[in-house]
Amino acid sequence: MDEKEILEANLQSPVTKDAHTSITLHPATSYDRARLRWQAEDYDVESAAATADDQKKSSQQEKAANIIDWDGPDDPEMAVNWPARRKWVTVILLSTLTLLTPFASSMFAPSISMVMEDFHSTNADLGSFVVSVYLLGYAFGPLIIAPLSELHGRLPLYHITTLLFIVFNVACARSVNMPMIIAFRFLSGLAGSCPLTVGPGSIADCFKQDERGKVMAVWTLPVLLGPTIGPIAGGYLSESLGWRWDFWFLIIVTSAVFILSVILQRETYPPTILQRRVRRLRKSTGNQALQSALQSEDPPIKLLFASIVRPTKMLLFSPIVLGLSICTAISYGFLYLLFTTMTVVFEDQYGISASNVGLTYLGIGVGQFIGLIAFGAVSDLIVKNMAKGGEMKPEYRLSPLIVGSSLVPIGLLWYGWTAEYKTHWMVPIIGTMFVGIGMITIFMPVTTYLVDAFTAYAASATAANTVFRSLGGAFLPLCGSRMYGALGLGWGNSLLAFIGLALIPVIWIFLQYGERIRTHPRFQLDL
Repeated sequence: MDEKEILEANLQSPVTKDAHTSITLHPATSYDRARLRWQAEDYDVESAAATADDQKKSSQQEKAANIIDWDGPDDPEMAVNWPARRKWVTVILLSTLTLLTPFASSMFAPSISMVMEDFHSTNADLGSFVVSVYLLGYAFGPLIIAPLSELHGRLPLYHITTLLFIVFNVACARSVNMPMIIAFRFLSGLAGSCPLTVGPGSIADCFKQDERGKVMAVWTLPVLLGPTIGPIAGGYLSESLGWRWDFWFLIIVTSAVFILSVILQRETYPPTILQRRVRRLRKSTGNQALQSALQSEDPPIKLLFASIVRPTKMLLFSPIVLGLSICTAISYGFLYLLFTTMTVVFEDQYGISASNVGLTYLGIGVGQFIGLIAFGAVSDLIVKNMAKGGEMKPEYRLSPLIVGSSLVPIGLLWYGWTAEYKTHWMVPIIGTMFVGIGMITIFMPVTTYLVDAFTAYAASATAANTVFRSLGGAFLPLCGSRMYGALGLGWGNSLLAFIGLALIPVIWIFLQYGERIRTHPRFQLDL
């Protein structure tokens, strides 16, 4: 007989003796009866509570049993554990897409005079805007593409936007007036921004932190090399076949890459891969209660809204994201200002033909290639050496920025003053080579830093940076012809160089205090 049964028995009047326990049960007084009754009721409450706890534990165990997670850190379905060959197929396809969309941004530059003649326009600013409006699409596209990629995975966004990119370029090729080509150039930029926005996130999915430097070098080269080789191909195509063939060529090549991507490219985003495993298990087991360990409990509409707001929050409330974005925006603006004015400079001052003028952009391309090799060779080594076997902090990626922010002003001064005094055409092109080296050593450290610092939200971080960078590339070229008209090539490029030099103290602050700024409680974002 347990204690509870003894209490209940004592509530009875007769004197009894339990045969099993040899405990004598005496009649209870009214006070004792009440006290014993309260104790018995307490046992009932405790028993009910224990039962509720057991049920709660059982429910939690049942829920835990329905949570699907990775099979350990070495799960082969995780993109970071894929074979090297599979990872590099993904990187090469992304790099090719990332080459084609920036290629489209500048290939049109040598053809502007033909387009304006066909559409009977004499507005030089409108001609520049046909080139730079593409970058406005780059500015707004990431605000939608990055959130969607973090909700539905990378792969659907790549495929859908590539298909739209082809369609919008067909519309550009078939344009019948300036408003039509401007509108579809904008939409092409909107769709074409996907590889630049989501690409760093895919690399973060596939590679560990100490491997990303060389991979980012491979991915980043097309981002800056595309705008450099675009005018070369565009110049020859438009001269021989007409400006519309700039678009038809792009459509043919992009369609081929799209087919290869559909066949070979795979999803890399961990939550999406795990969710697909959950769907397979639901189908095979019939258990519809199965859930992904990475699945959020918030409704999709709330997640979408939070994801759309995230890049804007990073820009507005993270000083380091905003500061680095301003640096890249100014540098990118310089690059596209050169793209929209170099054709006129070398045609008018050096008499280079329209078909060959695109070759003058090779100085920037060679410089970018040199910068790429240098950065790819030393970036991961710098991070490892600075870590000294300890934590590899994202801020260690930023040290090459000092080199880049110094070389861009040097290149602008060299190019501007040698072109002003009409020295041999090769001399200003050498100046643009320094601009190219500087650009790559600004762009790559910033992008790699954002991936390392915001790995889970790499797409949103790079989207925030892409927005600012693209705005700089879209609007700064619009003042190029007027600035050079008022100041000349020498002082015009000197003004740009002085603006570039003003960024060096900002970069020094990030190098010295970047970690403190990034980790300060005031700047921690609820992402």
